[in-house]
Amino acid sequence: MKKIAFMLALFMIPMFAFAACGEESSNKIVISEVTHSIFYAPLYIAINNGYFEDEELEIELLNGNGSNNVMTSIISGQATIGLAGPETAVYTAQQTTDGTSPKVFGQLTACDGSFLVGRTADEEFSIEDLRGKTIIAGRRGGMPAMTLEYALKQQGMVAGVDYTLNLDYDFGMVATVFESGIGDYCTMFEPVASEYEASGKGAIVASIGALGGTVPYTAFIATEEYLTDNALQAEQFLRAVYRGYLYLMNANIDDVVDALMPSFAGSSESGIKSAIENYKSLNAFASTPVMNEEGYERLCEIIRSAGQLTGSVEFSKVIDNTIAKKVVEYFNYA
Repeated sequence: MKKIAFMLALFMIPMFAFAACGEESSNKIVISEVTHSIFYAPLYIAINNGYFEDEELEIELLNGNGSNNVMTSIISGQATIGLAGPETAVYTAQQTTDGTSPKVFGQLTACDGSFLVGRTADEEFSIEDLRGKTIIAGRRGGMPAMTLEYALKQQGMVAGVDYTLNLDYDFGMVATVFESGIGDYCTMFEPVASEYEASGKGAIVASIGALGGTVPYTAFIATEEYLTDNALQAEQFLRAVYRGYLYLMNANIDDVVDALMPSFAGSSESGIKSAIENYKSLNAFASTPVMNEEGYERLCEIIRSAGQLTGSVEFSKVIDNTIAKKVVEYFNYA
């Protein structure tokens, strides 16, 4: 059935003509992404394979360089949709009293997508090797740093006691800072991690996703006003992304690489292939855009563990699965 749904999804003619509602009548969607990574492959495949065009949508992609910047661009109206860690929506909902903060309306990834990179290859690496060392992990309150800290805590390693967690740099600067000689280890997304390793500058020693387990890590976020006034457009958007996911999971790996190359012109085919294989081995891509409450509670547990959240924020204040469920129903029907 999965294969049938895949083939139908790829070649079907969209059932609905574009018809946006409310004030935003344009078919252009501006997406602010937290960073540019193979980790978000379904989105780029949807762009390069023409799935958004099939939905009569025009996509403009901006690099937000950090989830806090992504949220700012959504609230200010500079971006229509944000692609960032859902923790950003949790923080915003915690600070908003009228219940109108931006909502997560579709999950994209299902675990931490970063890899622990050391200065030399170590086939016998163990968590104990981090004792007394410094890890550069991005900014405080960001998912890369919080998931790493949580995962290591589950292994009996406490930040500030057993190792030092450097939170002085935005995640986009981590590779550059590490290359300058600061820190013993750092975290990197793909394809940067594989390319860094291939250049001989360092080596991947562990997967933070494997250490941290399943957690809703990256999601699409938009204002409630947009999701209400442009519900059909948001559904078409998420539908195109899900087609990208189906292609990623079912097509030949070389065809997947070809579909991603236009978005990573500076990367090698072998680097992209390695990155995809790394992420697939982790089940990193969410099989459904619907975020469940169990996953959300684990997300909040990680945030609380990092000291960035006290108490709880209700699921309904952060997550709106209305559109995601329609997309799932659409493909199940197809």
